[in-house]
Amino acid sequence: MGLPKSSGLDLHSKWPAGRLNKITDVPGVRVANVTVQDKDINTGVTAILPCAGNMFRNKLMAGCSVINGFGKSVGLMQIQELGQLETPIIMTNTLSVGTATTALTKYMLGQNPDIGVDTGTVNCVVTECNDGRLNDIRGLHITEEHVFDALDKAEKSGTDFEEGSVGGGTGMCCLGFKGGIGSSSRTVKLDGSDYTIGAVVMSNFGSAGNLVIGGRHIGAEIEEERRRRLASEMKRDRGSIIMIIGTDIPMTSRQLGRVSRRAAISLGRTGSYMANGSGDIALAFTTANKLPHYSDRKILGLSMMYEDATDDVFEASIEAVEESIVSALYHAETVRGVRNSVYYGMREFL
Repeated sequence: MGLPKSSGLDLHSKWPAGRLNKITDVPGVRVANVTVQDKDINTGVTAILPCAGNMFRNKLMAGCSVINGFGKSVGLMQIQELGQLETPIIMTNTLSVGTATTALTKYMLGQNPDIGVDTGTVNCVVTECNDGRLNDIRGLHITEEHVFDALDKAEKSGTDFEEGSVGGGTGMCCLGFKGGIGSSSRTVKLDGSDYTIGAVVMSNFGSAGNLVIGGRHIGAEIEEERRRRLASEMKRDRGSIIMIIGTDIPMTSRQLGRVSRRAAISLGRTGSYMANGSGDIALAFTTANKLPHYSDRKILGLSMMYEDATDDVFEASIEAVEESIVSALYHAETVRGVRNSVYYGMREFL
């Protein structure tokens, strides 16, 4: 959905959005949320399936950037080395990374009986942000079943999905407000054909008062009212953000790494200064180039963008990530959580 036209907010976007204005406008991409809430518990899992079929046997090209490395995500090192993505992507809270990794590993083992026997192991990708301001994070409430449920939902009905205080974003806070899951997409025309660039974020970053939307310093405008109502303060940026970018444009892993690095511009546009304690991670993949795990051929062919044509893709991806962040804020509802904390949805101040 992204930011609805009725919001009254203008990002001054140049590139048109896709039909759903979500990452699932990229053909084959699926997303689903599992939300876990009960009194002091505000957490969950978001599963991203970058394509249909067996990703271990047919890997996607990918690139990632650790913009600020205060994070505990799993699987990024091998992506940086090999430029390949071979599993779905899981988003959850920091202390549930271990559980989610075990669950995703079991999911991949179930699909691939050769893993660890006739071939090597698998590089599972699990990303995280700290939801401890609203969630009893020490309670370790995420189970393997929650991860399996999210993956199953994504497989069966993951074309459309909720944004805001859902899934991995249930307990996340952003720029002094309730954060969460947000998504958006852009379309570009290359050689006469339409292609899509989509993004989905788990937004948990930023200091109160710093929110910027379309160049308008909204955070500063409403800070006095926010302080009056809000019991929990967010003076320092101790959060993080996970930014996943998908496309059907043929690109190499190096080019996708360049796309992922531009996500830092999206962060800056919304008011982030990429603080010391913020884990700011971006990962980009394409569904266009698939790499077989097994091959009788030593030389593989692939298609790629002409380098001088990447500027449009850079700009469109920056817009998609920026709107995803704002969309997470816009759709997030107020949540009351652990230790009597409360973070209000941004819409209550507009």
